[in-house]
Amino acid sequence: MLNVYAAKWCPHCTKTIAYLKKNQIEFEYIEIEEQPETIIQKIIEVNGGDDWVVPTLEFKGKWRVGKIFNEIELSFDLKQLGLT
Repeated sequence: MLNVYAAKWCPHCTKTIAYLKKNQIEFEYIEIEEQPETIIQKIIEVNGGDDWVVPTLEFKGKWRVGKIFNEIELSFDLKQLGLT
C-alpha cells in the first residue's frame, strides 16, 4: 500500500491525494503532525535531513521526497515506485 505522509493544510498534499483518488490508486493517508518522533525523523532523513517536507510518499520501502504538485512528474514518479 502506498503511504502518503501529508498535512491537512498543505495544498500540494490535497492535489496529490485528489490525483491518487482520480486514478484509483489505493493509499493510506498519514497526518505528519500526528506522528511520533521516530516517523518524523524518518521523513526528515528521506527529505535531506533538514526538515520534513510533504507530501512524502513511500511504497514497499521506496521513497518519493516531498515536492510541489506536478501531475506529469507525479505520474512518472509513481511508475518509478511500481504503482502504475
